[in-house]
This record gives sequence, C-alpha cells and structure tokens, in this order.
Amino acid sequence: MTITYRDDVRPGLEQARELYRASTLGERRPIDDDTRFAAMLANANLTVTAWDGDLLVGISRCVTDFAWTTYLADLAVRVSHQRNGIGKELMRRTQAAAPQAKLLLLAAPAAERYYPHVGFSHFPQAWMLREHESIP
Repeated sequence: MTITYRDDVRPGLEQARELYRASTLGERRPIDDDTRFAAMLANANLTVTAWDGDLLVGISRCVTDFAWTTYLADLAVRVSHQRNGIGKELMRRTQAAAPQAKLLLLAAPAAERYYPHVGFSHFPQAWMLREHESIP
C-alpha cells in the first residue's frame, strides 16, 4: 500500500462524508447536514489528507494561527487503513506545517488511549461549552 499525503487539496463533500463514515468519526459529526459539514471543511485553515490511489483514506482537519496553537478538530482514518501509521503521519505533517504551535485536540472516547501512545500529554484543565449551551 502506497499512501500519498497532501496539504494542497480539500476533499469534496461526498468524499469527506464517506471517509468520516468509514472511520466512525461520522457518528460524532454533523455529516448529514450539508451546510454545516461543508462549512467545517471550508473553514479549516490547515487540512492534510492521505490517499490510497484515488481513495481518501485519512484527514487531519485543523484551525491554526500557525504561531501559538493548532486545534486538531478532526483526525480520521478509514477503519480498513488503521494501524498502518497513517494517523501518526497525518499528525506529524500537521505539526510540521505549524512547528511553533502546540497541537491541541479533544479525544473521542475510543481514542483516549491512542494519543498518549503517540506522545500527547493529558491536561484535565480543558473546558467546553457545547453548541446547545450558552453563557448565562
């Protein structure tokens, strides 16, 4: 298997939706809301993709200032292509695109044990206000 990594192309809506489903990340993202999902893809300012020929097999979708913080909003690899180092390489290339910035993410419950394995530290001080909540 030869994987090609690209940071100069954004996948189309259907390509991305199919990848998110095949990676199980689609269970936790609004992939069936075309407007919202398209905005997620369009407004990420750092996207690294992994390709097996013409098949999109992985994505790192981020928002970054390229100086202080890179928020890794989505890391998705097709289940069929997992355990081949694709996720790790996507993160390496993401970090290389903004080497001065810290890489920050929220782990999916199933991935909590993966991130320490690839060098991430856990910080329990994080806080989140979900989209249906508001500041009183």
